Amino acid sequence: MRKIYLDPAGQPGASNALVQINPQGDLGGFLGVLKARYELNGAVLNAAIIGPLMADTGTDHGSAGPQLLRAVHQGEFDLHLTDSANRVSLAFARPMKYQLLPVHCLGWTRIFRPAAVASAAMRARWPGLPRFALDPCARAFDAFARKRFEPPVEHSSSHRIHRQPMDAAQFAERLPTLLSDYALRPRWQDGELPRLLALAAEKRADGPLHFGGTFDEAGKMLGCYAFYGQAGGIANLLQIQSSGPHWGATLDGLIADAWTMGCAGIIGQTQSRFMPQLFSYKNVFFRYAGGTMVRSRIPEVAQAVRSGDIFIGGLVGDRWTRLSSDDFGR
Repeated sequence: MRKIYLDPAGQPGASNALVQINPQGDLGGFLGVLKARYELNGAVLNAAIIGPLMADTGTDHGSAGPQLLRAVHQGEFDLHLTDSANRVSLAFARPMKYQLLPVHCLGWTRIFRPAAVASAAMRARWPGLPRFALDPCARAFDAFARKRFEPPVEHSSSHRIHRQPMDAAQFAERLPTLLSDYALRPRWQDGELPRLLALAAEKRADGPLHFGGTFDEAGKMLGCYAFYGQAGGIANLLQIQSSGPHWGATLDGLIADAWTMGCAGIIGQTQSRFMPQLFSYKNVFFRYAGGTMVRSRIPEVAQAVRSGDIFIGGLVGDRWTRLSSDDFGR
């Protein structure tokens, strides 16, 4: 928390996190805020990425959240956004003129090995469960069901497209080149994206962070992705981006990498631009994963959000932080 919200290295100025002090003089609530930059039609905008909201349940009576959020609105920011609001936060944020992006609120799951997915979920909930009691049964069932759940060798139509691994530096260099299709998109400064990726790589819950890309015959990159994963676990998508009509091939590359690694399945946040491709896969399930919403008083920003012409989520959110998933009690 100190590294990301209280003393954010590489970010100009002081911390943007806020605290509420209750009438007794005690700490009543905390709101983590990350500063980012967006651009719209050449204009640079200051953005607040709203992260964890915490309140003392013993003293707070529902006032900490709204008070802290109103305080953020009085700051220097041109737009405020979050991709991880729970239902309580949604309830008091919507009257503050936040625009909800319903598609981005969903998470998707592609299952490769159903019994292994169930086993991984049970171990995450009850860490003391012995592996020898679950894994043999899971392997036997998944071997039986392999043909039903194994992804096709080549889902996309073109065999001239290939995938290959990347490192963090290559990913940081190439991701911004794929964002020109969005009117409202992040504007990372020199060194900012590598710093974010280094912080994201510290997350441990779902395995190491991997990078990959899809390329045509001439070596031109068509899409890229970053995901956490390890054999036997459930891979977790951090970021995926593609250009033009190549979303299908990029998703194919992501899913093939997770399958080859030995993952039991993969989960990720949905985006409106690759929903048609997701619908073409078998064994994909959707669920509510967290509220994604944006607030701005600038009419052009609000219009871009309404039309879905915004790059949001992944590295422009807070799900990449260790606070979102890691168990600090172990």
